[in-house]
Amino acid sequence: MSASNVLEVKELTMHYETSKGPVHAVDNVTFSLARGESLGLVGESGCGKSSIAISLMKLLPGNARILHGEILLNSVDLVPLDEAGIRQYRWRNIAMIFQAAMNSLNPVHTVESQIMEAIRQHLPQLSVEEMRQRVDGFFEMVGLDPKLKKQYPHQYSGGMRQRAVIAMALSCDPDVIIADEPTTALDVIVQDGLLKEMRAIQRKLNMAMVYISHDIAVIAEVSDRVGVMYAGCLVELASTNAIFLEPLHPYTMALMLAFPSILGEKNELEALPGEPPDLINPPSGCRFHPRCPFATDICKSQVPEFKEHAPGHLVACWHPGGKS
Repeated sequence: MSASNVLEVKELTMHYETSKGPVHAVDNVTFSLARGESLGLVGESGCGKSSIAISLMKLLPGNARILHGEILLNSVDLVPLDEAGIRQYRWRNIAMIFQAAMNSLNPVHTVESQIMEAIRQHLPQLSVEEMRQRVDGFFEMVGLDPKLKKQYPHQYSGGMRQRAVIAMALSCDPDVIIADEPTTALDVIVQDGLLKEMRAIQRKLNMAMVYISHDIAVIAEVSDRVGVMYAGCLVELASTNAIFLEPLHPYTMALMLAFPSILGEKNELEALPGEPPDLINPPSGCRFHPRCPFATDICKSQVPEFKEHAPGHLVACWHPGGKS
């Protein structure tokens, strides 16, 4: 593991067992994350983004299995850890901001008591007063008045609840935070402000963050690098500028064409034809080939290697950039 990387995911493969067969939710995904860096994962619904998130946190449902790969957090592989083992790392070293803030907070306890419980579990050396001061500090950091900490979740607006969940994720100074669609349920004004605050907090605390969203505009705003997911596979990974200015995978190129821009010429948006594949019986070869305008026979029969085509720009495609 590189000394600069706080997280390394190597050939991660996770399936859901169903009565119809295994769902290939995450297949052979590899990426790394340096301290202080932000990585955005983007793709259509069902492409495996959230499945990666729950795999990193080891919050798997009963029918989910990590079949292969490593999740190295500060050089410790989380994959073989049992529930007792992973609890030592959740919140303290890796934390998650969930999409549905109301479901992340207990309605019968004050917001302060819930954040303090997380601190008590992982920073037991702190006094009660130090814990309260810590809650106050993180409330201020996320834009909440500390006087509101003794209120209950239902007394908060949607944006306030999401800020409280962010404060909880920050409460134990984790090395990595995973933000799974953290602003989806909010209006665009609140969303924009919250994204800017999250980015500022990440830089201030020098934390690594994984942002997950289907909204490529959100990913562009908060990420240093972008990983594009399709049908359980990571198909392209590069700096945010490279992804937006020089996309190489046909799926990434299609996402760009479906994304409105306020700069430059006004072009008609183009919808991507077809539907994502059935992940119980995924297509042979490249999983994108049934929808790809550049597909050839090799695309249908052989899985493309995920490799570097330009410095720091990796793509899994037989015809990167649409070239033969």
